[in-house]
Amino acid sequence: MIDEALLKLLVCPQSKAPLKQVDDELICEESGLAYPIVDGIPVLLIEEARKIT
Repeated sequence: MIDEALLKLLVCPQSKAPLKQVDDELICEESGLAYPIVDGIPVLLIEEARKIT
């Protein structure tokens, strides 16, 4: 689980919209991307994100 204070600072690198944590991913509803969290570290690379519907 990502610390709540850190989560408030993180934004989507593509849309600059806030992210929300769902299981082991950070979700951006605006861009439709899900960024993985690997070993507790968010991977905020657009090329590593998966497209969500």
